[in-house]
Order: sequence, then structure tokens, then C-alpha cells
Amino acid sequence: MSTEAISANGAPGISDVERAAERALKGGDPARWPDKLPVRDRLAVLFDPGTFVEDGLLATSAAADHLPADGVITGVGRVYGRPVAVIAHDFTVKAGSWGELTCEKQIRILERADRDLLPVVYLVDSAGGRLTDQMGFFPGRRGASAIFNLQVRLSGRVPQLCCLHGPSAAGGAYMPAFCDWVGMVNGNASMYLASPRVAEKVTGERTTLEAMGGAMMHAEVSGCGDEVFDEDWEAVAAARLLLSYLPDDFRAAPARVEAVEPEQPEWPDGLVPVDPNVSYDVRDVVDRLVDGGTFFEIKARWAQELVTGLARLDGRVIGIVANQPKVRSGAIFVDSADKAAKFISLCDAFNIPLVFLQDVPGFMVGVEVERAGIIRHGAKMIAAMASAEVPKYSVVLRKAYAAGFYAMCAPGFEPRATLALPTATIGPMSAEASVNAVYANKIAAIEDEAERAAFVAARTVEQRADINLLRMGSDLIVDAVVQPDRLRAELSARLVDADRWTRQPGRRHHLISPV
Repeated sequence: MSTEAISANGAPGISDVERAAERALKGGDPARWPDKLPVRDRLAVLFDPGTFVEDGLLATSAAADHLPADGVITGVGRVYGRPVAVIAHDFTVKAGSWGELTCEKQIRILERADRDLLPVVYLVDSAGGRLTDQMGFFPGRRGASAIFNLQVRLSGRVPQLCCLHGPSAAGGAYMPAFCDWVGMVNGNASMYLASPRVAEKVTGERTTLEAMGGAMMHAEVSGCGDEVFDEDWEAVAAARLLLSYLPDDFRAAPARVEAVEPEQPEWPDGLVPVDPNVSYDVRDVVDRLVDGGTFFEIKARWAQELVTGLARLDGRVIGIVANQPKVRSGAIFVDSADKAAKFISLCDAFNIPLVFLQDVPGFMVGVEVERAGIIRHGAKMIAAMASAEVPKYSVVLRKAYAAGFYAMCAPGFEPRATLALPTATIGPMSAEASVNAVYANKIAAIEDEAERAAFVAARTVEQRADINLLRMGSDLIVDAVVQPDRLRAELSARLVDADRWTRQPGRRHHLISPV
């Protein structure tokens, strides 16, 4: 029977379907946004060539006011040969806004990811809900709320990574918020619950989109963004790379690859200064521990007094939580506690061993941080660290004082091992501070300046003797004192010993809290 005959009988002809598919594949006109990579080009960066299989291409094609694919592309492709689900908003179609079928397509692919345990990558570029279809996207059981419900259901079960290429507005801002990692494109990406115009009407304050919800603001101030990129393809390539550090789902461990020597194999004298008041960059230590070129730092621009990231050590993926002495002396603040809590939760969810590199004077003190809830935020960090079942290793590089020592996985929190460099000191506070606390009245009573200095010096020597490294080893507080140039080999050997680790049976797997 001819195509024309089929069409005359009221059924769509093959040519109608082909034309509709062609229109949907073409989408809108990207020429209006010359600095943006078209959505299907973004998918080409993400997936192995020729592996993407799309669902719902013809959404709304039979409607009089049809929108190509209803503004969102969904389906499954391969990343390094592994199946990965995708949600990709098409900014050329009604600014990527969500209608009833936009939501339905996103719900369906997330349901499939939930059923088949597929990692999900979100390429977000959406102006939010389509107000001309508000009854379709907003209140119902298959509306936007179901998308967020599925994201939370998937959290901690499969990796969820977001590349934010444009706006993520109003309720839609929660799509990135429920992801494990958010890469933002500078100048285009934004996250906000209300536009500057709406904010001005509600609060009276005047601001700009960039100041209120831009990429740099979220990466440096709010912590909602993990990294900032100059180009669309860079964000997608970073997400693709990050997937190589993560397993397909919570039941598996990350793949081990061939080991690579560190980029900086030599450990020069004084890399970690003996003087606890001299700063240094802890990344210089990381570079000498991990396989060359493998450190994938997370939230590098936010709460910089703490460094977190994934790396490989002798081919095995590890998570690193390190105090940064060059920023605020490495003290733990409200934001750095939250930063640690989320990262630790991520590693525990996906079976990634944790290495804590300690050089911490403690939690920050003072009126401002107490009013900001440093105790509550510190408790989040400690709870995440204590409840993590993955193998944990604590390395004291230099100072480990007060509750900071606890939060960075002290022996009482059952690390597989507590190691120390020869520069390490562990105590409730520094020897000098301890002397001034214990003998404050007596020191104040000594009028002669030289006599007072001699008294303080003698008591300081006594305090140091009480918390010296030999005492720590003798009392089994540290399991080994390791020379710096042997630390990589020591950690590698201990990671090998943990290869047989499995999670406790019957333990409910946890989500990755946005904190």
C-alpha cells in the first residue's frame, strides 16, 4: 500500500514521521546563542561515538503548536563503554523550559536509571517551568516534583553529575542541587530561585543575575557549584572524566587502572615545615602521593582551607580530605565542615577509600562562627566521617590539635591506620597554648620579664615531651611513623590489604546529602 494511501485513510504516512523526526532533530536556531554549544554537540562530547539511543524524539510532534522533542533530549549512551542515562535541555526550544511532556520524558529516563541502576548526567540549560503549561509541569504526580523525588531516590545509588550550561531557574534550580557534582559554564550558567527582578519586588534589593546566581558566585561563595569552566565542552569533558573515577552504582567499586608514577616523585626537605606556624600548600603533598595527573579536585574554589578530591594511588581510586595550611592555617570553618561532609558521604556511597591528611589547628572559634552554627556544622562532618564504612586512613602531616584531630578521623573513629610523619604533633592544643592555659595566673604573677620567659620556656618543653611522637607510638595512638618519601608506598600497601573489604550486610545504603 502506498504512503499516500495510508495518509488518505487518516494514519500518518512514513514521510510525515520522517519530517517530524527531522524537525525534532534540528531543534531551534542556535545562531542566536553563538557562545553556546548546541545540545546535540554537547551529547557528542559526552558519549562514545555512535552509542547514544534516544527516547521520545517525537514528543508533541502531532500537536498544532509542536515543540521539537518538547525541549529536552533523553536516552542512554556509553561513556568509556559503560551505559549512562542523560537529560539534556535544548535551549533553542522555548529556552529549555519544562512542559507536561518535558517532565514526562525526564521522569521516564530517571525511572529507567532507577530500575537499571544507570549513572545519570544532566546537561541543564532551562528557564524553568513553562507557565503556558503550568498545570502540566507543576502540581501533578508526573510533574516536576516527581523528578526531584527520583533524584533523591537515586542519590547514593548511582552517580548523578550535572553540567550547567545556562539558567536553572526557580524550582528547577533543585535539579543541580540534588546532583553529586555541578560544573558551571562561566558567563552563561546560573542558579537562582527568583530572578533579580522578582527579588527586587519581594525584598527591595537590587542586584544582577551574575552576583545573585552566577557561576563564580556559586563556586566561591554558596558552594552550590563544584567547578567553573570557560566553554560548554570543557564542562561536559570534565563530567565524562569524573565518571571514570566512579562505579556504575553503589554495589560496585571504581575500576582499577594501571599505576602511574607521581608527577613530583621527589620529596624535598622542608616540604612540610617543622614550624607549625609556617604555611605550605598541601597540594604539593598530594602531588607526591597520587598517580601523576589523576587528582580531580572538587569544590576547589570554595572553603579553600580544606582540599577535597578524587585521585588514584597505584591505580586505585581514593578520596582525599586534606587541611590546607596556606589558607586560614587549615582551621575548619562552617563551610569547610559542610564541604567535607558531602565529599565523605560521596566516597562512602560509592566504595571509595578515604585518606585524611591532617595539619589542623582545630575548628575555628569566635562569636561569628558560633553564631553561624560551627558546632552543628562540625557535627555533620564528624557524623559523615564516623558513619563512613569504607576503609579510612589518617595521616598526621604536622599539627593535629583539638576537635580538628577528631574530625579528621582520629583513632577513636576506627581508621584502618593512623600514620604520622616525623613532623607530626598531636594534642588538645599546641604546647605553647597549653602552658598559657594551665599556668595563666602564675605567668601573670611573675613580674620579671626574663624570669617569666624562662618559666614559660621550661613548661613548654615539658608539654612537648608529654605529647611527642615517641609517646604517641608507644601508646599506640599512631600505628607507624613514616618517612615522607615512603608515605606513598606505605598507603599503597595498606590499600592492597583492604581489597577484600565489603560493606556490612543489611546496612541501608544512604543518599548523598546536599548539606
